[in-house]
Amino acid sequence: MAVRSDPGRSRAATIVLRRAHILDVASGELSPPRTIVSRDGIITEISDSTRTVADAVEIDVAGQTVLPGLIDAHAHVTQASGDFNEILSWSPQYHAARTARVLHEMLLRGFTLVRDMGGADTGLARAVDERLVTGPRLKAGGPIFAPTGGHVLTKVCDGEVELRRALRAEFRDGADHAKLTLSGGVVSKMRLEALGFSDAEVLAAVDEARLAHRYIAAHVYTAEAVARALRLGVRTIEHGNLLDDECIRLFLERDAFYVPTLATYWAILSGVTGHGLDAAKRAAVEDIFERGLESLAKASVAGVRIGYGTDLHGEGLPLQLEEFRLRARVQEPLEVLRSATIVGAEIVGEAGRAGVVGEGGYADLIVVDGDPLSDIGVLADGRSLRLALVDGDPVRPE
Repeated sequence: MAVRSDPGRSRAATIVLRRAHILDVASGELSPPRTIVSRDGIITEISDSTRTVADAVEIDVAGQTVLPGLIDAHAHVTQASGDFNEILSWSPQYHAARTARVLHEMLLRGFTLVRDMGGADTGLARAVDERLVTGPRLKAGGPIFAPTGGHVLTKVCDGEVELRRALRAEFRDGADHAKLTLSGGVVSKMRLEALGFSDAEVLAAVDEARLAHRYIAAHVYTAEAVARALRLGVRTIEHGNLLDDECIRLFLERDAFYVPTLATYWAILSGVTGHGLDAAKRAAVEDIFERGLESLAKASVAGVRIGYGTDLHGEGLPLQLEEFRLRARVQEPLEVLRSATIVGAEIVGEAGRAGVVGEGGYADLIVVDGDPLSDIGVLADGRSLRLALVDGDPVRPE
């Protein structure tokens, strides 16, 4: 289990990485050997100094690549099963234990920050922050919000007043964002092309987020649904597999973020998940996957800010790194890496602290064998990870 030996207090106060070749994910350049010093979870020094640092834990990473910890901007850490009915049958205590294991395994894949997009609450984020469990930093948004007849595993709200009341409660309790289902889904009873919530309801949600200095994310697929969401003030588009030129224009005009989630469809197509889907549904998933690749390529060429997301559940969770390989079909490795670092940090409001290796930033780092820019498999297969630091605390793959 991922419980710390000294909950709430345990941390290696000072860590020194020696002979670190740092990959600058902004420029794509690899540094000569450097010394990285972190104190109390913050990088305090990057230099070529060889002096001894008092009371520090020293780790030699010669011959390896150091880069920012990875950010999954569309994760479901509480969905340890792909069977939603099974999840609903779990007791809260058992559910928490399964979630702790999911978080720990995400960290062992190199993810040092995740944005949960439906399920995790602020209590779980607090437990991670207080170091009661070993896992990535967690940005929690509470439940997914949907209108009557909407997507699965959601909190149903109808009307502006009901939606405002529910969002106020979540933001009061510390939610970092809120997610609304503004269209149907691939495996949902709600038709893919159907639109969720009225314009007035969406505007009310966006207004509540603005008042709380938070933002709204939207589950959407079709070009119509994406364009509508962006016009109404939604900040991040989740999935968005069917983009058109109007969507691209609105992304750039509204300075919004795009978070594709190709791995979740790949998990179905590869037979890891989706065992109960009929032939028609499986064919629809294949079409959505291919069109998602096309939309990603279109958005990337246009300069849309694209985050790294996976949307995996249950048996599919181990495929969290496969998104690197899938995106590399239409993007350069550095573009994909920026999505999983710099852009992810911008999405969650941690620019300059997460997603970079720099003085004053979080000591959230990973150390890998090889060069991920020449071989995306260095990240995608997970076997090259040698060390992860989250909040300055070193964790080695088991």
